[in-house]
Amino acid sequence: MNPGLRRLLALISVFAVAFISVWGLRVWRSGGSFRNLFHGLATPSGQFRPESFTLSDQPPLNLKDTELLTRLNDEYARVTEAVVPSVVSIDTVGVRTERMLDGFGRSQIRSFSAQGQGSGVVVTKEGHVITNHHVIAGQQKIQVTLHSGKTYPATLIGEDSLLDIAVLKIEGDGPFVPLKLGDSSQVRVGQMVFAIGNPFGLGETVTQGIISAKDRSLSDNQRDLFQTDAAINPGNSGGPLVNLHGEIIGINAAIYSKDRENPGFQGVGFSIPSNDVKDALFQIRERGRPLRGFLGVQMRALDPTVRSAINFDGESGAAVLGISPGSPAAAAGLQPWDVVLSFNGETIHSTSQLIALVQRSRAGQSVTLKIWRRGETLEIKATIAESTPADADPSKTDDGKTPGGTRDPNQVLKRVGIAVRDLSLPEQIRGFRGAVVTHVTAKALADGRVEPGDLILAVNQAQIADVNEFLLHLAVSAAVQVTSLQILRNGKQLRVELPALPKGE
Repeated sequence: MNPGLRRLLALISVFAVAFISVWGLRVWRSGGSFRNLFHGLATPSGQFRPESFTLSDQPPLNLKDTELLTRLNDEYARVTEAVVPSVVSIDTVGVRTERMLDGFGRSQIRSFSAQGQGSGVVVTKEGHVITNHHVIAGQQKIQVTLHSGKTYPATLIGEDSLLDIAVLKIEGDGPFVPLKLGDSSQVRVGQMVFAIGNPFGLGETVTQGIISAKDRSLSDNQRDLFQTDAAINPGNSGGPLVNLHGEIIGINAAIYSKDRENPGFQGVGFSIPSNDVKDALFQIRERGRPLRGFLGVQMRALDPTVRSAINFDGESGAAVLGISPGSPAAAAGLQPWDVVLSFNGETIHSTSQLIALVQRSRAGQSVTLKIWRRGETLEIKATIAESTPADADPSKTDDGKTPGGTRDPNQVLKRVGIAVRDLSLPEQIRGFRGAVVTHVTAKALADGRVEPGDLILAVNQAQIADVNEFLLHLAVSAAVQVTSLQILRNGKQLRVELPALPKGE
């Protein structure tokens, strides 16, 4: 044999023996056998080999071992099956406007179509639907989709923007499947609840949780809410919060989120109690609008600034900032800078509590107010009137001297010329605080400096939480000095200075 060929064969043999030795060592270390070795060598690369396996055919626990959980699971499912047919999805179409600047710096208004989504719940066989006011506010077209998939147009019967409730009527042949409005006064912290709605437009979704807290108030104008940890996300607004009987105990209204641009569930949601919703429903169906008691006072929380200004050292109460002319408060003899200590025997701890008590009072009802006035405690009687939209105008107040005989705060505010409103509930949930400018009086101090739509964040670098706080700071400051306003306009923060009122005015 040729010596060269012999050397080649010897080299090939050495490589083959080395390869087999290494392969065999790996198989042995992995716990295999040499049979596996030769079987693997005989199997073409990439060819599939079926694996043998055995699945378990028995659950780890017998149903008798989890009898309570099994019954609970079945009951959850039954509650869901009973409730979901009454929940509807709401789609809206409206027109939004925004102010833009052209290439020459001129301001123009641009209009564009805007779509929205929310949830609602059928509460009558005739097809009345309850949802949130902010779901349908300003919308030109409202469409309701039932659990069956059928879609109907809907008309707005009435709305209560303060409570954030709206009543719709489905334009279709009934009867529809209504859900009962339960008694929210029987709700207890810790009880189980279900939230049903249409989050992110995904369709009917059910989440389960508990009532985390009661009597949550997000503003002086908003009645107390339920707090729940049942997952509520954008699109759930207007859907029901139900108890284990399938009764509506609340209407889901808002969530708490630190992300203003992309709010999401963080374990804190808020619902409007069903008793308040029921009252609003009956009033809207009968009168087309909500009916509330009216006293005619502008209130201010007893913070250190107010306490110092009026020399009040009591534990609780609500300060009177202004009185509406011709109102029950004016007829009863209430005066600016009085402190309301109790309302019909109920001690007042906050302005929101007093406002809620007044609003829930009947027109014509006589109430007893215990007040503090310049160091004296008095009792006066007032007759509650029916609230009208004009009653909400904070600029209509009687003259009243501030402590020490300084300028009348209402006249100061009139000369400044700024009308404002409180933030809506959705705006507050998004994390905003302050007062929104609704009107600026021509030739007043603010004319040309402040614009409608501005959000006032602070006065003289003091943070502003609501309208009452803004009016108090502005009235005190503008009377004697240049007033600095920090405002948010078109997404940008600006600082505006208002001159002091000329002396002698």
